[in-house]
Amino acid sequence: MAAPLSSYLMLSAILFGIGMTGFLIRRNLILMLVSVEIMLNAVNVSLAGFGFHLQNLGGQVVAIFVIAVAAAEVAVGLGLLLALQRNQPAAHIDELTKLKW
Repeated sequence: MAAPLSSYLMLSAILFGIGMTGFLIRRNLILMLVSVEIMLNAVNVSLAGFGFHLQNLGGQVVAIFVIAVAAAEVAVGLGLLLALQRNQPAAHIDELTKLKW
C-alpha cells in the first residue's frame, strides 16, 4: 500500500520550510550549506512522489540529477569554506567582508 501524494507533498513542504528558515536565520556558512541541502532534498521528495504517483520514471531521474548537483555544490562550497578558513578562523557570514569590492 502506497502513501498518497499529499503526504509526499506535505513532507516536502515541511522540509523546504525548515531549510528556508535555517538559511535565512543562520549566519554560519556551514549551517547555510546544510539548509540548502535540506531544501534540495525537499525537492527530491516531491519529485519522487510525483514520479511514483504518475507511474513515470522522469521524476526519479530528475531527483538523481538534483542529488548529483547537490553533491557538486557541497564539494565546491566546502572547498571555498576551507580556503576561507585558512585565512580567517570564523565561518560567520557577517565577518566575511573582504570579498566586497
